[in-house]
Amino acid sequence: MSWYVVHTRSRHEYKVNTRLIQKNLITFLPEIESWSKQKDRKKKILTPLFPGYIFAEALTLDNETKLVILKTAGVVRILGKKENSEPIPVPDDKIEAIRRLVNSKTEIFTMQFPKEGEPARIIDGPFAGIEGTVVRSNVEKELFVISIELLQRSVAIKLKGFQISKI
Repeated sequence: MSWYVVHTRSRHEYKVNTRLIQKNLITFLPEIESWSKQKDRKKKILTPLFPGYIFAEALTLDNETKLVILKTAGVVRILGKKENSEPIPVPDDKIEAIRRLVNSKTEIFTMQFPKEGEPARIIDGPFAGIEGTVVRSNVEKELFVISIELLQRSVAIKLKGFQISKI
């Protein structure tokens, strides 16, 4: 049995998961606890670890099984090679590592750093709340240079990864 990554429409992970289970397929939707900010309070909710993706297990991914998955409402595609779009199985040890990570109950944060040219907001430090455009980035060193328009002048500020968020 091999696991395959199924790309879903935005915010359709749970619906696709339910529909694939109804079609007698084994699925895995890793979830993490995160804080939900509502108007008057914060509470912990479960959210997908990989938004837009779930895992489906199949004995063999023949054309019939592919069609069953791809005809499911909310499914975009099965991830694979770009050249011939042949689905690539995920190794069992990777799935087991994800299961251990999710079951460990340690606090997990997902980070999406802005790319060069993308708008970003400074969320920490003396410039918190100011928005600008990322001019340069080095994700390995977590260094970002953001350009801010102030009085028709561009000011570049170096920031660490925890100080910046994607808009």
